[in-house]
Amino acid sequence: MALAEHTLQEHLPTGSTEAAAPAADTARRIQRLVAAFRLLVALALLLIALLNRDPPLLDARYPELFTLTAAVYAFFGAAALLLRGRQPTLILLVDILAISLLSHTGGGISSGIGGLLIVLVGAASLRLSNERALFAAAISALAVLGEQTLAFSQGLSPINAFIPAGVLGAIIFLVAAAANPLARRLRESEALAMQRGIDLANLAQLNDYVIQNLRESLVVVDAADEIRLINQSAADLLGADSRKTGLSLQQVSPELARVLRNWRAGQAGPDATLGFPSGGGTVRINTYVAPLEGSEDGPVLMFLEDASLLAEKVRRTKLVALGRLSASIAHEIRNPVGALSHAAQLLSESPALRDEERRLLDIIGMNSSRVSEIVENVMQLSRRDTTRAESIELGTWVDSFVKEFVSTCELSPDSLLITAPDQPLSVRMDPSHLRQVFWNLCENALQYANEDAVGPVAEIRFGRLSGMRRPYLEIADRGPGIDGEMRERLFEPFATGQAGGTGLGLFISRELCECNRATLIFEPRDEGGSIFRIVFADPRRWETNR
Repeated sequence: MALAEHTLQEHLPTGSTEAAAPAADTARRIQRLVAAFRLLVALALLLIALLNRDPPLLDARYPELFTLTAAVYAFFGAAALLLRGRQPTLILLVDILAISLLSHTGGGISSGIGGLLIVLVGAASLRLSNERALFAAAISALAVLGEQTLAFSQGLSPINAFIPAGVLGAIIFLVAAAANPLARRLRESEALAMQRGIDLANLAQLNDYVIQNLRESLVVVDAADEIRLINQSAADLLGADSRKTGLSLQQVSPELARVLRNWRAGQAGPDATLGFPSGGGTVRINTYVAPLEGSEDGPVLMFLEDASLLAEKVRRTKLVALGRLSASIAHEIRNPVGALSHAAQLLSESPALRDEERRLLDIIGMNSSRVSEIVENVMQLSRRDTTRAESIELGTWVDSFVKEFVSTCELSPDSLLITAPDQPLSVRMDPSHLRQVFWNLCENALQYANEDAVGPVAEIRFGRLSGMRRPYLEIADRGPGIDGEMRERLFEPFATGQAGGTGLGLFISRELCECNRATLIFEPRDEGGSIFRIVFADPRRWETNR
């Protein structure tokens, strides 16, 4: 459980540190906007002061001092913009001083310059505490009234100008008082929105993690047959290079695209039951399509199933039954075989035997030993014991095997044609298992051979596969072949197409191959007949992974 939690933590974002960031981010963004506003206002006032218009845009009382103050304030505005909202208290004090001086030199309360304090104090209050914000508002109100008092004492402003000055001070107080609760609500709202965003991101990544690690293979395709979702299991099953979305299904898997087209056209019967081969051709895939919007022309969800997994479960069930059967009859088989072998040995000691009879006794003894090996191998299937694998040079082994098989079955030397590669080829497998499997395959080829055929009964070939470069050994016959219905259950236990057959030969042969990390494959022969191929594991990989 701890490992699973650790794995999820690697895929999910940590929201604890990010959830605290919005409170500061909101104020910083506002301060950056205010800093830009301050710089633009200062540049505008400086431009107004430098323009010589008649009448002037601003009734300045002291034009030179107004121009100098505007220039200094513009420089300060540029510096405040570079500070990125740091030192808000100091910046606000400079704003109050500069705006008061610009208002006094630029025409007093009637110029409207003092109204800039509403914006500047209100913006600063978003970051200051409530006490500091009200204190800054008080300083601003006093500065406005102080400027008006100075202007009245100098005879530059009438007495009725105190009313708008007082109103401006009251507005600054109200803005400062309202800004702090507003800022708190704004920070809380943004923090909540950020947390909800983190929760949604966590949920989306959790969903993606769960979907990608499902054993089931899922593919979601839109109405245009473009992939919107594909998990790792489906990508591996289809042999896709990546899980990139937005690609055409035809580009990723033409076989699956054909199945979907048939399903949309209402012709999914054969494809839904038989499926299609995967990209590597190693397994068959069953496809189940479910419309997401209730329409066959819209987006669909496709479940992909490896048909070999279901077949493997059935096979293992039959293997358990076979194991129990073999365990119950093994002793009964060994006793008569042992008696037969012992009788043959006693008979071979008779001095009156002719050479032909001794050869027949040798065949009896050899096949008695072979039956004993078969019984032991069947028992091994039920126990799944470790195989005794050895390195086998295929060229030497095939020559020895063919001589023994031809002699035992009393065939002509040219009944089996051997096609060998130029270079020596070694494989790793239990020799007794390999002999039993290939003997069974050769007996089948001999049994189903065309009696009217001229030339070799079968051809034995070995070498390396062109793509995977894995070594193989195969036998190709010229018999009638195997029909389609029988091919589906060819390697199942008790499946036989011949009257009186047990149906265990090919099943045991495949099991013995899998015990040695090899594979037994059937292919129909183009010229008629069958090919049974043993594909061995690469000896170097076999050694590395032991």
